[in-house]
Amino acid sequence: MTHSVLISGITIADAMEESFTGDILIENGKISRVAEKLDVEADVQIEASGKNWTAFPGFIDIHIHGAAGHDAMDATPEALAGIAGALPKEGTTSFLATTMTQSDEAISEALDNIRAFHAHDGHAEMLGVHLEGPFISAKRAGAQPVEHIAEASCPLFREWQNKSGSQIRLVTIAPETANALAFINKLSEDGVIASIGHSDATFEEVQTAVRSGASHVTHLYNQMSPFHHRNPGVVGAALMEDELMVELIADFIHSHPASVELAYRQKGAERLVLITDAMRAKGLPAGVYDLGGQDVQVTNKDARLAAGNLAGSILTMDGAMRNIQSVTNCSVNELVAMTSFNAANELGLAHKGKIASGADADIAILDQDLNVQLTICRGTIAYRKE
Repeated sequence: MTHSVLISGITIADAMEESFTGDILIENGKISRVAEKLDVEADVQIEASGKNWTAFPGFIDIHIHGAAGHDAMDATPEALAGIAGALPKEGTTSFLATTMTQSDEAISEALDNIRAFHAHDGHAEMLGVHLEGPFISAKRAGAQPVEHIAEASCPLFREWQNKSGSQIRLVTIAPETANALAFINKLSEDGVIASIGHSDATFEEVQTAVRSGASHVTHLYNQMSPFHHRNPGVVGAALMEDELMVELIADFIHSHPASVELAYRQKGAERLVLITDAMRAKGLPAGVYDLGGQDVQVTNKDARLAAGNLAGSILTMDGAMRNIQSVTNCSVNELVAMTSFNAANELGLAHKGKIASGADADIAILDQDLNVQLTICRGTIAYRKE
C-alpha cells in the first residue's frame, strides 16, 4: 500500500460546502489534510492543475448484485473479490453486497461467504449486505423467483444476521405482507434500514410502514404499485413522504428521463440515492447470463428475462451520475449527495461520503464531462484511466 499521496490543484467537491480548488494529502489510508495549498512531499504526487478535474468522495453503491461475471449469490470469495475489483473503474469505492430471493440455504451460504470476506487493497470496500427479498410481494416480484418468496420472520432474520456477522444493513420488504409491520419495527429498533420495495402496498399502507420505522424505498418506480390519481400507491407515497430516502436507477431504461427528473424535483438531492442494481453482466459483452438460476438476455443497454422483465441493470455509477445531471442540471454538491453522502449518512458512516481530514481516503477523480480519470480506495490508487 502506498504510504502517502498528494493531489494538487484539484477542485474538491462536497455535499454541504461550496467546491474549492486545493490540495489533498493522504496518509495510511486516511485523508490527513485538505487545504488550498500544502507544501509537503508524498510518495505519489498527482498534479491536477489545469486539467479541470474534480475530486468527489468515492461513490457508494448500496444496491448492486454483481459485476464482471460475478454475483453476490455465487457465495464464493472469488465472486466478491471480482465485484470489488471491478467497481473502482466507475468511481465506486464501497458497496453493499446485494442478495436476492432464493432458498434459505442459498441465502445462508451467501451470507456465510460475506462474513468471511475482506477486500484487497485497491478494491472497493464491502460495507455490508442489502437483503433484497425474500420478504416481498409475489405480485411485484419482477426478476425475483416467486417460488422462494417467504413471509417476514424475525427468527429467520436473526439467524441470517448471525451468519453474516451482523453485516445486514438494509432489508427490502413489502409492508403489506404478513408479519411485515412488526418485522419493520424490529429492524428499525436494531438499527437496520427497512426499505419498501417489490411491494403492491397502498398509499396508506406505506404511511403505516413509515410510522413503524420504514425509512427507505428500493429502486423507485420499479416493481411497486404505480401512481394513480385515486390510488397513489407506493410511488405516490415514496414521492410524498419526507421521511423516506429513495433509491433511483438512473439508466433511462428502468426510469424514463422525465421520471428521473420528477424524483429529483419532488424529493430533492438530499433524499435521493443513486444505485446501479447491476447484475453480473455489467462490464461484459452482450449475451446470455444467469441471475438466480434464470437466463438473462443482456444487450449493450439492458438485461431482461425471457418474458421481458428487466433483470437488474448493467449501469455504472458514473453513468448514473451523468444521466441525472443531463436531465436536472443539478449542482456538483447535489451529485456528491446522491452518489455518496446520503448513503454514508444512512449507514451511519461519518468517515465516508466526504473529503475532509480524518475521512477514509476514498476519492473518485472525474473530468469536466464526469468521466472517471482515477479512483483511490482507502489510500490506494485502484484505477487510473489509460
